Amino acid sequence: MPEQHRRLASPSRGASSRSRAARARQIADVLRHQITSGDFPEGMLPDESTLGKWLGASRNAVREALGLLGAEGLISRRQGVGTVIVMPKYGHGMNRLAGLAETLTGYGTVTNEVRAAHFVTNPPAVIAERLELTRSAGAVYIERLRWSDGLPLSLDTTYLAPDVGRLLLSCDLASRDIFALIEEMTGERLGRADVSVHAVNAGPDAAVLLDIPAGAAVFAVERSTRLHDGRPVDVESIQIRADRMAFNAVLHRGVGPAANQLQGSRS
Repeated sequence: MPEQHRRLASPSRGASSRSRAARARQIADVLRHQITSGDFPEGMLPDESTLGKWLGASRNAVREALGLLGAEGLISRRQGVGTVIVMPKYGHGMNRLAGLAETLTGYGTVTNEVRAAHFVTNPPAVIAERLELTRSAGAVYIERLRWSDGLPLSLDTTYLAPDVGRLLLSCDLASRDIFALIEEMTGERLGRADVSVHAVNAGPDAAVLLDIPAGAAVFAVERSTRLHDGRPVDVESIQIRADRMAFNAVLHRGVGPAANQLQGSRS
């Protein structure tokens, strides 16, 4: 048995009293973890018999588990070919502050379709509050549709503090990360970001742009970013196709609330 699968042995042993549905779900959970962790770099899963031996499960249970993963859109079963991973997910670390293009370095070509980039005289009150500005100060709004290897990946909407945002309006927003541009144009390092990640159903407009069915699940990432001196400069709302991204983090257990905080986060 290959080393990468040895630790998976028998998720369903001793579970004879479980229903078939529960066994299939358990096997699907294990395989999903393996797929999103990149344990099948060739883009194919072994046949049912081999998977059954690795997982200590019957062929019927494996078949049902594969059916669940197929319904999720994670794999496709093709006659004469086998079980193919439909679209490998990009792994995104949550333990440091980095732009998405930085995170995807080495995965392929990442480009941005700039859909809007202009000064807003009266931004939403909540945006002004997060930027610690009055609404009359205005803000710069940037909307970009991010593509990876010719497929839509995310829809990013960004509000920037006016002095910083105006500097970025003259920059190459189609191929550069906003984080890198902020640091380059201001000469200051970014410090930290407050990030919230949750799942939502894509609305009609976002679904068309991301080329997914209306109502399909997407990761919604809300992020407020500050310079090293603590000044807020960037407020973003990002919708990411859930079938193309997996979020990863290494967490350490410590004593007290501070020890359990991520030292930097990113979408």
